[in-house]
Amino acid sequence: MTSRDSFVIFFHGIGASGAQMMPLASSWRSSLPNARFVALDAPFPHPRGHQWFNVDAYQLQPERIEAVRAAFDTVVGEIIDREGFRNAHFRVAFVGVSQGAIVALDAVASGRWTIGALVSFSGLLPPTPVSSKSNETPILLVHGEADQTIPAFASTMAAARLGAAGFKVELEVEEGVGHTISTRGAAKALGFLHKLLLPVGAEKR
Repeated sequence: MTSRDSFVIFFHGIGASGAQMMPLASSWRSSLPNARFVALDAPFPHPRGHQWFNVDAYQLQPERIEAVRAAFDTVVGEIIDREGFRNAHFRVAFVGVSQGAIVALDAVASGRWTIGALVSFSGLLPPTPVSSKSNETPILLVHGEADQTIPAFASTMAAARLGAAGFKVELEVEEGVGHTISTRGAAKALGFLHKLLLPVGAEKR
């Protein structure tokens, strides 16, 4: 078993890499000193870096999202096993931004992953069925009101769909913020994770 109490996995946006999420992880280390942080590279190439799924006019077709689930699950499953959290998913958190938030939300909403916490920055919930059988993961949706890439209404809709399926959801829409992770949004997410991630030996909520 890992010597760390919890495991936070970051999922970057399209055309980026895991390394671009590490400054956020570094800013959280002092508040989550017993957490292990990993920022994955998406499994598919993009001209500017990596992507979780190909983007064109039909990027949110259910079939497209479903087609990349196996690759996502393989990448995530391997890193969770390697870090020693195979039997402790309740101490794992997903943190995604934009496209990374889309696939992280799909992973939890579809019922494939039940984890300790999920944070979505500037994301949306794909138009695929939401499972009410595995709705134990607390979810925080953070979205800029001025986002011109993925409108904030997407997170409002996601909160409604997830809530209807029994998920415990918090929604934070930030006035004047665009398609980015703001200082305030990052602080909100940190507080959310600090509250939910359990130390070794603690019982599951």
